[in-house]
Parts: sequence; structure tokens; C-alpha cells
Amino acid sequence: MNKLAVFDFDSTLMDGETIEIIADCIGLRAEVAEITGRAMRGELDFFDSLTCRVALLKGLKESRVDEICRNLNYMTGAKETIADLKKRGYIVVCFSGGFKNATAYARGILGYDAEFSNILHSKDCILTGQVGGEMMFSDSKGQMLKKLQSLLSVSAQNTIAVGDGANDISMFKYADTRIAFCAKECLKKEATICLEQKDLRLLLDKIK
Repeated sequence: MNKLAVFDFDSTLMDGETIEIIADCIGLRAEVAEITGRAMRGELDFFDSLTCRVALLKGLKESRVDEICRNLNYMTGAKETIADLKKRGYIVVCFSGGFKNATAYARGILGYDAEFSNILHSKDCILTGQVGGEMMFSDSKGQMLKKLQSLLSVSAQNTIAVGDGANDISMFKYADTRIAFCAKECLKKEATICLEQKDLRLLLDKIK
């Protein structure tokens, strides 16, 4: 019987928000962080917040973005937790409203089986300020989880979803085990388990 564990990336598998760290190199971290915070609390539509924040990155070299994404700090226990879940028979997947520059690289380090995220559009190796991809909307994670469950023949009973913000609510709807990790209040209300310490290994004692 297949089992599935789905993790958010920013502030869940990674300790921080990728887009804020990228924006820091052009002096716009505070402005981007304010928009991110509103979106994660559910005060702002995710698509609107994403496109608005990415527009601020226009003109950045793609190589600089890649460099930043290869030096992110991963969450305490992320690698060990993923390895343990895989030993228990889980397929482990990352869903991110962030960017493939970060999630594709992290896959080789953290060991998850697949990742679904967004792509920063570039022209002549310079960011255009536009974005597209698989995780653009507030319900994208839920829709993708539903597709994976169908493809892999996994039930909600055998699905774990782990996240921290409002755009994780949609995937919680399709998982019986819903873990809010150092999360915003809007997500805690939908969770079956709330973890308040930045150590993903703590969830291992809470699941089968």
C-alpha cells in the first residue's frame, strides 16, 4: 500500500523564505517580507503576492539567484526526517510556491522523491520579473496532491501534509495527517498536529 508525505519548502524544509533571501541582495528584503507575511497569514491572495514579489526581482542575474539557492539553510532534521519516512515506505514530495532554482537543487541534498514549484522567467540570463509554474495559486498544492494520490493510488488516510502558511491549507484538505510546523494561526486551525519547535524530527513520533 502506497503512502505519501508532502512537505512545503520555505520555512518548512528550508529555514526561511527563499524570495526574501534573494531580495536581500538588492536591498528589498523588508518590502518582500511584508508581502510574504500577509500572504502566509491569508490576508492577501497568493497569486497576487507571488507576482508582485517576483516583479521586484527584475534585472537580477540568474546566476546570482542560483548561487543564493545553493547556499540556503535547511531546517533542522529535514534530511533525517525524509530518510526515515522513506524507510517507512513513504513517497516524499516537496510542494513549493517558491522556485525550482531552490527546490531542484535541494532534492539532491535532502533526498525527497520529486518536487513541484515555480520557475523564474529569464531572458539572456537576466530575470524579467515574471513567473510561471505548477504552484502559482492558493489551491495549487491541493490540486497537485489530489492528482498524485490518483496516480499513485494513495488514500487521504495514508497521506501526510506538512506546511506553515495559508497556501498549505488546500493540501491539508486531502490529508488525514495535517502537520502545522511553526505555522501561522490560519493553518493551525486546519491541522491535526501542531509543532512549535524548529526540528522536523519531532514529527516522526507523531505518525505511524
